[in-house]
Amino acid sequence: MPISAIDASKRNREICALAPIIPVLVVKDATVARPLAEALVAGGLPALEVTLRTPAALDVIRAMADVPGGVVGAGTLVTPQDVKNAVAAGAKFGVSPGATDALIAACEAEGLPLLAGAATATEAMAMLEKGYDVLKFFPAEASGGASALKAIGAPLPQISFCPTGGVSPANANDYLSLSNVVCAGGSWVVPGDKVANGDWAGIEALARDAAKLERTS
Repeated sequence: MPISAIDASKRNREICALAPIIPVLVVKDATVARPLAEALVAGGLPALEVTLRTPAALDVIRAMADVPGGVVGAGTLVTPQDVKNAVAAGAKFGVSPGATDALIAACEAEGLPLLAGAATATEAMAMLEKGYDVLKFFPAEASGGASALKAIGAPLPQISFCPTGGVSPANANDYLSLSNVVCAGGSWVVPGDKVANGDWAGIEALARDAAKLERTS
């Protein structure tokens, strides 16, 4: 069912409100998808972004879509076909490093709420003009970090952001303390060695720590 920009932003705001951190996942083996998602959800991080950067990504989304309490999304959406594939696999929201008219149209037609990337005031204003007021600030650290996002927020207080890219335990609070940040995306809660070793308890513990982070907005 198609979705409007306003409804997409409303849904993204609800998803971002679920936890202060959205795990950004690059998963190469679909067999670990379910236990990984279960560990993250049990740790208090229900919104999961599976990036379309591996051949297994769509199978990972399919497996995670069945985990109770989880809300799985597809990251690194670039083309309309990516959108169709993600929706068919069970994704409930989409994340993109940027935004094109074709990608936005595909997400709206497929009913997939899009968290589109913006790194400048101009990009953010262009999305706001289309009706989107919840965006991804990407690449966060390379684009100036929390200080840059704070500066963008001053003249554009109506836009909320999910900073992603270089966010870590060392700087997460810098972002989450900003009034225009609703959550942040981070990969540190899913270390590759713990996934390889099947250390789901360890990942759940990292998720619990991340879920305790405080945010201003």
